[in-house]
Amino acid sequence: MNDRNPRVMILWFFLAVFTVSSIMLGWLLWPFLSVIVLAIVVTGIFNPVYRFLNRKFNSVISSLITCILIFFVLFIPATFFVGVLANEAYELYQTARAAVQTLEIKKLIEQSKLIDKANQILDNFNIEITGEQITKTVSEIGRVVGLFTYQQLSSITANVLKLIINFFFMLLIIFYLLIDSKRLVSFIVKLSPLPDDQDQKLIRKFKDMSGAILIGNGLGGFIQGMLGGFVFWIFGLKSPFLWGVVMALLAFLPIVGIGAVFIPAAIFLFLKGRIAAGIFFLIFYIVLSSTIEYFLKPKLVGRRVQMHTLLVFLSIIGGLKLFGILGIIYGPLVVTAFLTLADIYETSYQKMVEPL
Repeated sequence: MNDRNPRVMILWFFLAVFTVSSIMLGWLLWPFLSVIVLAIVVTGIFNPVYRFLNRKFNSVISSLITCILIFFVLFIPATFFVGVLANEAYELYQTARAAVQTLEIKKLIEQSKLIDKANQILDNFNIEITGEQITKTVSEIGRVVGLFTYQQLSSITANVLKLIINFFFMLLIIFYLLIDSKRLVSFIVKLSPLPDDQDQKLIRKFKDMSGAILIGNGLGGFIQGMLGGFVFWIFGLKSPFLWGVVMALLAFLPIVGIGAVFIPAAIFLFLKGRIAAGIFFLIFYIVLSSTIEYFLKPKLVGRRVQMHTLLVFLSIIGGLKLFGILGIIYGPLVVTAFLTLADIYETSYQKMVEPL
């Protein structure tokens, strides 16, 4: 009994020291969290390339070639896209400001007599809308989107040195993750006090959700943004590249989606008297979004990720609010961790805490 007490004290002392060291390590790595997460994400995307190269070369050469490929695939196009996006965002901001000053949107609404028709319906609810209200709302949305995007991109381009350093730091992390990822996962599994099957379940769920975000939502968003921007360009709407990027990001949201851009654009075309173009926009939006959501994504992701649509929506919105653009990745992963742990608790530990 006396021998047991010192052992318990040693255990608690060790756990306290280990907890403090873990907190210090997290504090030390916190400034690099975004870079580390991006490195893990990019490593997951390019891991099949590394495995293919590793059949012919050793792990160091394969990882080096993969990192060079990542540089040409990501860094060079990204620098070009940032410049184009910054210019289009500034043009959108100026256009929205001019629309407020010249009341162009108000004139279009009044000429179309859309307000009169809408007010006839809304009169039953004692609601009335005016052209000035709609003008201010639409113009403010365009102004805020343009100004926010321009400020974000300008801050990136203003600190080019930091951008370059972070990118090459990310490549360094990717280089070692490609080589040592299996050993890292094995180390985490051995260190975890949970049974191996539960550790494997957690890791599998994270891999599945990462695949859903990157392959399903990422590729689906890219296709919708690219085609949406192309349609904007074909029909002569301003800032097609910028709106294409906005649609690619909105495509991650399962409830809103690219309709947040396409439907207002169709209404704008109707107000301009371009009825056929407005109808085409609505049909194109329905066909494109339904094809991606109900055919492409299930084929790519399968049934591996079971998460309610509303929960996905809230996790992404919450992630964006807390972490910025990387919240698209962080939010669903946080929810995945909770749901997986809740499932493990229900199947393995709930009986242990229930009264007999």
